[in-house]
Formats: sequence, C-alpha cells, structure tokens
Amino acid sequence: MKNLVLGNEALAQGAIDSGISGIYAYPGTPSTEITEYIQKSKIAKELGIHCSWSVNEKTAMEAALGMSYCGKRALTAMKHVGLNVASDVFMNMAVSGINGGLVVVVADDPSMHSSQNEQDSRFYGKFAKVPILEPSNQQEAYNMMHYAFDLSEELQLPVLLRLVTRLSHSRSGVIFKERRAQNGIQLPVNTERFSLVPAHAKKQYEKLVGKRELLLEASEKCQYNKLELSKDKSLGIITCGIAYNYVMENISENLEFYSVLKINQYPVPKSKVKQLYEHCDEILVVEEGYPMVEEILNDYFDDEPKVTGKLSGHLPMTGELNPELVLDALGLYRETKPPVSEIVVERPPQLCDGCGHKDLFEVIQELIPEIGEKRVFGDIGCYALGALSPLHTVNTLIDMGASITMAKGAADAGVKNAIAIIGDSTFTHSGMTGLLEAVNENAPITVIISDNAAIAMTGAQESQAVGRLEHICTGLGVNENHVKMIVPLKKNFKKNLSILREEVQYEGLSVIISQRPCVRLSRDQKEDIKQKIASLN
Repeated sequence: MKNLVLGNEALAQGAIDSGISGIYAYPGTPSTEITEYIQKSKIAKELGIHCSWSVNEKTAMEAALGMSYCGKRALTAMKHVGLNVASDVFMNMAVSGINGGLVVVVADDPSMHSSQNEQDSRFYGKFAKVPILEPSNQQEAYNMMHYAFDLSEELQLPVLLRLVTRLSHSRSGVIFKERRAQNGIQLPVNTERFSLVPAHAKKQYEKLVGKRELLLEASEKCQYNKLELSKDKSLGIITCGIAYNYVMENISENLEFYSVLKINQYPVPKSKVKQLYEHCDEILVVEEGYPMVEEILNDYFDDEPKVTGKLSGHLPMTGELNPELVLDALGLYRETKPPVSEIVVERPPQLCDGCGHKDLFEVIQELIPEIGEKRVFGDIGCYALGALSPLHTVNTLIDMGASITMAKGAADAGVKNAIAIIGDSTFTHSGMTGLLEAVNENAPITVIISDNAAIAMTGAQESQAVGRLEHICTGLGVNENHVKMIVPLKKNFKKNLSILREEVQYEGLSVIISQRPCVRLSRDQKEDIKQKIASLN
C-alpha cells in the first residue's frame, strides 16, 4: 500500500522504521515537518521515541550525539542555516566518530523561499569528510533512512542527508517497510575517542582521513548511484538528487540518445564518473545548489570545455532548477508559453491581522523621528517582516541572535539610541550570550524581546522561554529597574511609548519585554501558557 506523504514525512517515517530512539531539532522551514510528524505519530509515542524541540540546532546535535554515545540510533534535523549553528559539534563528531547510528538531516532552501541564503550543505559534508546522501524523491527519502543508519554504524561516522525545499514540501505515494527494533544501551568500548584533547584528537583525525577509501568504496557500491550508458556518445548527463526528476522529465522518451549518471551518495563515485567521461563527447552536470560536482570534475580532468553546467553558464548559478531550465541546457526546443497575466503578481508575506508585533512597531515608528533613523537592529522571526513595506521599521536581519550584538557594536562605534528587536524563541536560541556581552559592558542599547509565546514563523511551536524571560534577563545581570514589561495593544500605545522613550534615553543597558501571545494560538494553547506562567511565578 502506498501512503501519500510529504518528503519530510516520508523521511520521518523512515527514521521511525529504522529504529531511532530520539529526534532532536529546532523548527526551521523547510525542515520543520520532520519532527512534527514524529511528535504526532502514535507509533513513535508507543515506542517511547524522544521528540521534543531543542533550544537550538547545536544543542539538538549534541543531544543526538549523546544518545548515539549510548549505542542508540538518533536523528537530528535542521534547515541549512541551522547547520551553521551546529557546525562546531558536526565537525568534531566526524573526528570522534559515533556509536549508535547518527543521521544529520539538513533541508536546504534554493531560491531562499524562507531563508537568508541558499547555501549548499553538501559542502559541509565534504568539509567534515563524512558520507552524504541526497534522495531524488519521497520513496528514496524513506528508503535512505534505513540505509543511512546502517551506513553510519558500519563506518562509525555521522551521515549527512540533504533535502531541498521542493522535495521536503511535495507529496508522493510511498511504500513503508517493516519496522526495525531500537538498539539497546551499549556504551562505547573506547571512550578516549569521544574526549578530543589533542593527544586523542590527532589519532582520531588520522582515522577519519584513513576512511577516505572506505567512503569512496561505499559510494561506488551504493544502489542509488546508477550509470546508464547509451550507444549515442554525444552527451552524458550527471544529475544529483532532485535534479534527476527535471532531467528525466525532458529525456525519458529519448533515453537512447543520452548516457546518465544519477548520483545520490557522495563522495562522487569516481570510477562511474570516469566511465561516463571517457564514453561521451560532452558532459552536462545538473545539480541543485552550488556547482560542487562540476567543480570536482574540472579538478579531475584537464579538458574543462567538455564539462558544462552552472560554471559554464548553461544553467543559472542562483535559484532553483526546474524542467524548463534543464530543457534549455540540453539544447532542446521549448514551446512558447503565453505570458503570465498582470493580475498574477508576487505578494510578499505580511504580519497577521491583530499581530502584537504590529502594535510594537507602531510605537517604535513613533519614536524614530526623536532618536534618528537606521538604528533598529532586527532578528530572525515573524517580526523580520518589519523590514518590508509598509512598516519599514527594521534595518538589519543577518542571523539568529545578531540583533543584540550588532546593536552593541553600533553603540561601541558611537551610535546613540540603538535598539535591538528579538523574538522570545530567537532570544533563547542565540540571544542570551549577546545579552550577557551587553551586560558585561553595560552597553547603552535597548533590547526589545517581542514575546508571542511561540515559534510562530514555523507553525507556532511552543517557545522555550515561556514564563522565564524576565528571570533570564535579571539572572544574566540586567538591572531589574531596567527590565520593563509592556503589552503591545493599541489601547496601551501612549504608555508603551513613554516606557520605550525612557529606556532609550537611559545611558546603559535596558530590556523591554513586549508580551502578547501569537494570534494563531488556539484558546487551549493560550490557556496552557497562562497555567505554565502561573506555575513558574
């Protein structure tokens, strides 16, 4: 029986059926549904699979490594920029190796549908010297979880599995397999490899480098890396992950004219690449993301004009691929389509009607003529929409937690009245260390924590900070006389403006907690939040 599921859901079910004991993640589009699926799964609950949200991606990956240390299988999932946050542990656990199987799922976002960049996570896997898997469709996403955990335990390395938005968020029929039992607790025989003091780390790194041939051999044998040679030698195509679908949509009826190498596991299977290269007059590389394979081929072979793709200009360097772009790269005829109607225009996202962020921004906008323009430092979350029309309140958006430290840096440079806006979940994710840095120098900035009691941008998951923000701020050393609470409602406009004006004028660090639950939360969720806050006070 086929089950109609998202790519993320197929992968999540594959993880359950592969015998995981825990998933650790922080919400981030396009990866969020992986964890949500497991949280809602009756089977996962019956099996006792740990699946609560982590504070950030670094803590998620470290907890997954802790579970792996005990011999159990663990999954950690995040979006591509989340891997930046977790890169410290990711690089080091490649050196230490793992015990129970550990798979790192990263969902990349080509075209930046909901992200600051469109980085390609395959480079992280190459950098860390670990196996990389990249499914082409939902069935492969499911099947690869079984293979990934087996491969992880065989090589004693974490495995990076890369998804992209189109695969994560599209549905297809998937056949599920029989479920594997979870591993029992089995602590590692040699714990020295997990204590990376230089004496141990040097030995472990030599072992990691020594596994290069094993990784290459595994890639050569991988059932997902397939080479089909045709009698026609004019054009060979190397296609990776989801791009395989765009290629086949164009050539499936004329396969006798094309040799195709489908790559779903890295490192690149060198012998298969060499066969294709020697067989064909020209090679077209079709890959979603950066031209990683194309660059490798240009390093392998001196005859660079023979290899085409993104670097040669046959495919665009930015944005998502699609069948039409691949059609052009293949040099095939494209039917002229009628122009898109003018009434079909892009509509930028906007804050929900009744959102507390809006009322907060109105207060800030009222104050800007007094304090000066271009000094409102923003962060990642729904309130980032304050950078767009019609609000135009926020001036910077770089990464999780950057608002506080950038505001401090601006104050250090001599800018007066710097304001940092950060959400409650982003604050616990990456803002607390920045606030401590500001505390240490009593930086003359005003930090506004816009607390809507949810990780609202990714589906209103519960924030880690509910009921704790004031205690966290004073605990980090903020003067309690300059930790103020406001409720962002129109009826409180004058009162809130007065508080903000007073704190901005203060020659030191102040924190304003703007507290109002997200309008998307249900009555039951809001009631749960009230009870949780009451229990903490």
